Amino acid sequence: MQDTEKPAENEAVQDAQAQAQTSEAGVEPGLEEQLIAAEAKIAEMQDAFLRAKAEAENIRRRAHDDISRAHKFAIEGFAESLLSVKDSLEMALKIETPSVESLKEGVDMTLKQLSAAFEKNKLLEISPQAGEKLDPMKHQAISAVPAEQEANTVVTVLQKGYTISERLLRPALVTVAQGK
Repeated sequence: MQDTEKPAENEAVQDAQAQAQTSEAGVEPGLEEQLIAAEAKIAEMQDAFLRAKAEAENIRRRAHDDISRAHKFAIEGFAESLLSVKDSLEMALKIETPSVESLKEGVDMTLKQLSAAFEKNKLLEISPQAGEKLDPMKHQAISAVPAEQEANTVVTVLQKGYTISERLLRPALVTVAQGK
């Protein structure tokens, strides 16, 4: 029991010495307790700050990795839907003596597969009708031709345009009517 009493006595002596020193320095004993509590609170807040900072860095790194993976595999779904189109074209080339009718039927089926792949991936055609007003956000006028319709309206479509998820991928190339 004497061993356990000595550390307790040493602590009591140290506390008494600390109180004496603070009394000599003009610091009240209550202020020292407040100082110790404030230092403990600072240490606790510093630890919480470091943990929050590390967590924020981990979140930033995970987000960067997710964005990197999204860019890398962004067209995966679209590419997967095009595989059946490629398979159909390869099968068509394997036919040794194709007839014109079977080729036309195969091309028609392949076009339907391609259209379905486009639709599935929100790749939509822009094919304005004759007489439709020119929309510079969707159409690109190649030339103006004399026509019996209102000026700046579509006369013919030279090449269809496309949007992907409501964003213009390629404008439709059109000729427009000249002003009278």
